[in-house]
Amino acid sequence: MPAPAKKTSPKNEPLAAASTRSERLDARVLETLVGYNARRAWLIISGVFSERMAPYGLKQIDFSVLSLLAHNPGATSRQLCTTLDILPPNLVSLVATLDSRGLIERRPHPHDGRAVGLHLTSAGEALVREAEQTVVQLESDASANLTMRERETLIKLLQKIYL
Repeated sequence: MPAPAKKTSPKNEPLAAASTRSERLDARVLETLVGYNARRAWLIISGVFSERMAPYGLKQIDFSVLSLLAHNPGATSRQLCTTLDILPPNLVSLVATLDSRGLIERRPHPHDGRAVGLHLTSAGEALVREAEQTVVQLESDASANLTMRERETLIKLLQKIYL
């Protein structure tokens, strides 16, 4: 029995070779853009972040709030919104969720009687300690193709855009 004929493209190339070549689009202009490259890198890191933070039940914003509170006990909602560049209504539901999980608690602010300081509970402290270690490792894994110096330079350069 003869071997089945290979399917070919109009140029008589095997379809697999033609489709592989046609899958890669010319992205030369996009690849010169900071936003495009930052977004592509973010997609990789974000995917790994989501996967590794799933056991903790944390999204990126949850982790950011908990980490800020770990290093700034008593921070106010206003301070968190300013630091993370998020709108107050978005933070309200996030704080309520973290509170209902027993990770944070509200206490009167020591210097401003109108403000409420946010603090981690002991469960929140334990969770954020473990989560921060996981995030440091995932960032190291995701940037493994960079030297330590390149990684530090990349972070400084990105910060020049938003700070």
